[in-house]
Amino acid sequence: MSYRELTMMEVKEVLRRWTAGQRNREIARATGIDRKTVGRYVAMAKLLEVGSKHALDDHAAHEVAQAVQARRVQDASKEWNDVAAKRERITEWLGRDKPLRLSKIHTLLVREGLSASYATLRRYAMEELGWRKKPPTIRLEDPPPAQEAQVDFGKMGTVIDAETGKRRTLWAFIITLSFSRYMFVWPTFVQTTEAVCEALDRAWVFFGGMTRTIIPDNLKAVVRVPDALSPTLTEAFLDYVQARGLFVDPARVRSPKDKPRVENQVPYVRESWFDGETFTGLDDMRQSAEHWCRDVAGARVHGTTRQVPRDLHESTEKPAMLPPPTELFDVPVWVEAKVHPDHHVQVLRALYSVPTRCLYKRVRVRADQRTVRIYLGTELVKIHARKPPGGRSTDVNDYPTDKAAYALRSVDAVVAKATERGTHIGLFVEKLLSGPLPWARMRQAYALLRLCERYGDGRVEALCQSSLAFDVVDVHRLTRMLKAAVKPSAPGADATSGRVVQLALPRFARAPESFETRNASPKKEGL
Repeated sequence: MSYRELTMMEVKEVLRRWTAGQRNREIARATGIDRKTVGRYVAMAKLLEVGSKHALDDHAAHEVAQAVQARRVQDASKEWNDVAAKRERITEWLGRDKPLRLSKIHTLLVREGLSASYATLRRYAMEELGWRKKPPTIRLEDPPPAQEAQVDFGKMGTVIDAETGKRRTLWAFIITLSFSRYMFVWPTFVQTTEAVCEALDRAWVFFGGMTRTIIPDNLKAVVRVPDALSPTLTEAFLDYVQARGLFVDPARVRSPKDKPRVENQVPYVRESWFDGETFTGLDDMRQSAEHWCRDVAGARVHGTTRQVPRDLHESTEKPAMLPPPTELFDVPVWVEAKVHPDHHVQVLRALYSVPTRCLYKRVRVRADQRTVRIYLGTELVKIHARKPPGGRSTDVNDYPTDKAAYALRSVDAVVAKATERGTHIGLFVEKLLSGPLPWARMRQAYALLRLCERYGDGRVEALCQSSLAFDVVDVHRLTRMLKAAVKPSAPGADATSGRVVQLALPRFARAPESFETRNASPKKEGL
């Protein structure tokens, strides 16, 4: 027989028979091992005094086998030594931020006189420098029940969208509970924050509870700034986890081993649930996926835990989970807006007012389906009801006190302000703004008030009294009269003191008989 190395059990059997008194020929015949091979192991056992030192256990068998099977270390070849002499240069080239390719390193070394082959250089780099040597895999312990869920998007393929009739890429949002391996799949066409939050809420209802931590990857809908130590979540998703009481530990960029329990399920979901199936629409896909998660993937014996995920979840994990949500989360939209001089910010094509102290500043706005919240720094300065595009929500208390009435075009406020100037000024403005569409004459009312500031309340009061007596409501005429320094026809106005004496009602200049209708020439008698 040719020379071969014996296994541990064969070495132990040879030593067992030797200590029992059998000869080498008998041992060889009984075990099928060549007699010379048996002789080498027996001779080494005698040399090491195995029988007298310790019992024939695994350690003794290993000691004898190592002594027999050890090989003399071959001396390094000249080529290997030539490469080893360039160790520092090779280490420098491989240790750069952008390391050189090993083939390029071999080319450079050949220029310097190296005669070794590329294969020798490659073997040296791998054995001595750890080039392309994979680090050992450390298997982590499973987290306790209800502690962790790993989530990921997996590409299923392309399907026809029933709503648009176009072929679109279908994604599956997969949530796997790390302890029980129970899984939930949510088909979707988009990878938005709204889709992620909806999928998570549907998963919590399916599982009957929530885990305390979720591990996603670095998709933009969840993570705004990736970082291995302190990643920054998007504000909308941070809003979601705060509302649900969850913690998020995103995986590192391009590190699928950070979430292996869900990463390994993507091809399984695609092959077992999606491939070869026909669906009528997105709702049909979601119902099919939920049935598959419960009765197919959840009812199988898992290859790692060797337990049924659904049964393990129901018996051990579900009682320890947080209560599931009772309604879907209203995913907000966070935007930054600048306050305009009109006290409003524009958010999603609608206008919302803010206090005067926020003018010209930048604010953060959170808008959900029902409310709009405006923050100046960390201070909540305003809450509005959500308006549709083109709508406006204005709180008059946000304006300065003297500007609120102007902004609201309040007729009563203008009349009251005019009455403070004078009784007839108030009556004049009240008559001016009476009738339909009073807002069209607001400018005339404010122009009259400015005349009071320019010419004095007494003079304007006297003119308004006269105008009302003649039933002439014309601000332009009053302006021309004041500019021309025309005084009222009836005495009694004291412009200097600002006091106005009650004027008598005006009379017609001609007698009433002048307006009677009579024949121009009476008929003569007899004609």
